[in-house]
Amino acid sequence: MYTLIIDGEKKEYSSDTTWEDVAKEYQHKFDSPIAAISLDGKIRELFKKVSRSGEVKFFTFADTVGHQTYVRSTVMLLMKAIWDLFGEEVSNRVRADFTIRRGLFINPNGGIEPTAENAEKIKKRMLEIVEAGTPYMKRQYPIDDALDIFSKRGMQDKVKLFKYRRTSSVNIYEMEGYRDYYYGYMVPNASYIKYFDLINYDIGFMLLVPSKSNPTEIPKFEESRLLYDTFQRSHDWCVHMGIENVGDLNERICSGHMEDLILVQEAEQERRIAEIAAEVASRKDVKFVMIAGPSSSGKTSFSHRLSVQLRTFGLKPHAIGLDDYFVNREDTPRDENGDYNFECIEAIDTKGFNDDMLKLLDGERVELPTFNFKIGRREYHGNYMQLESDDILVIEGIHGLNPKMSYALPEESKFKIYISALTSVNIDEHNRIPTTDARLLRRLVRDARTRGSDAHRTLSMWASVRRGEEENIFPFQEEANVMFNSAQVYELALLKQFAEPLLFSIDKGDPTYYEAKRLLKFLDYFLSLPSEFLPNNSICREFVGGSCFNV
Repeated sequence: MYTLIIDGEKKEYSSDTTWEDVAKEYQHKFDSPIAAISLDGKIRELFKKVSRSGEVKFFTFADTVGHQTYVRSTVMLLMKAIWDLFGEEVSNRVRADFTIRRGLFINPNGGIEPTAENAEKIKKRMLEIVEAGTPYMKRQYPIDDALDIFSKRGMQDKVKLFKYRRTSSVNIYEMEGYRDYYYGYMVPNASYIKYFDLINYDIGFMLLVPSKSNPTEIPKFEESRLLYDTFQRSHDWCVHMGIENVGDLNERICSGHMEDLILVQEAEQERRIAEIAAEVASRKDVKFVMIAGPSSSGKTSFSHRLSVQLRTFGLKPHAIGLDDYFVNREDTPRDENGDYNFECIEAIDTKGFNDDMLKLLDGERVELPTFNFKIGRREYHGNYMQLESDDILVIEGIHGLNPKMSYALPEESKFKIYISALTSVNIDEHNRIPTTDARLLRRLVRDARTRGSDAHRTLSMWASVRRGEEENIFPFQEEANVMFNSAQVYELALLKQFAEPLLFSIDKGDPTYYEAKRLLKFLDYFLSLPSEFLPNNSICREFVGGSCFNV
């Protein structure tokens, strides 16, 4: 018998009890289905049996761990259905590519015609597997045996991936003969996957799964063509460079030819920045370049590099931060918890900003404010500006694309740019790297270096940061004239050496422990890359240090 502590109470369970049995006993206390548990800080899948005593915590589909488990299990369900319908060769080619709002783009790489009929056919097979309650089985194999399995089944992406792992064994999941590797945990059986949809879209399909905030509601697909096209352009570039997954990257690191890759990547980004500058310069009425993007997208470095390129066209760029137009602290709105909400647009004096910009547009001389964050007030220190014919303002801030931010300015005077780190490299074909993970690691490293914030604080704040992005940035990304992807194919290998010591500092019992352990496991896929070949104007320098810009 084993003693489990649940909600402060001790209960006895036999060794024949599964964690699913325990979860069912306590399910009535939760609004969302339980997806996994933790025992003394270690996550356990529900199909495992109780094997020792300890304190239990439950994760539902409304929690980060549980939601990730649901999404991962749904992806395997999809791949199993494709394997059943189209065979192993086709299923191996299918790639879980990137997310567009609530949709995960599934690229069949030419193996399946992207029709509504095929989407419905695959979805029907998925529902049959759900109805049958097909179990997810997990088995641990010695690394050599796993490599042999992957090789025989034509999964060369996984062969490359595990060639560089410092592990003696690999966990492989199975559903009725279909075997695959997945980074993370699974639900016990397919009957848990009740909410999903699959539609055809462009050259592939969109897999729609619920959000963490609405775990039992199938979302409607929201078109975001600019974002989709930017992802596709970045993926095409990765294919051209021969680096589509972590195994490809690790091979390149081992080859000793990373300096060349870094220079080509930096040149490709500089070419894109030059193209954007040329488009701005071609629009003679543009006086305001509005730049917005989520946290740790590299907005500051991008702004500097864009300004350099604008100067090559004879323009004189001047930087303005929307943060300098914060309302005074006593006028700052508060959220539902009574805390200051600095991320809502009401925290910005939009009228004052528009009044100043209109005056500048009319040729008037204007004194611009500087926000004093220590005392929470705007101040004026003689920073006067008057626009000449070749002057242009480069304005950076999270609300830059929101029409309410620049409501009074003529549309022809504005050029809007959305920037984000849109990761195009996968772990392998069926395990994508969320763009949020790349941005979180960037922020983790930068905050420790420049703001004295430890990993606990950065991880604790991340959920709030993400909520602010969902409300204030993502809804307006399609308002942009152009979109810039600041992600670099090698950056996670570069960030690894800086992020790992920070993550290892978080102990069991810390609320951010599970996320820290997940990120450490994720970074373990990458070989480490030194920063010596990184140019000093690289966007990555904004996070790891050594930038030639004031970032």
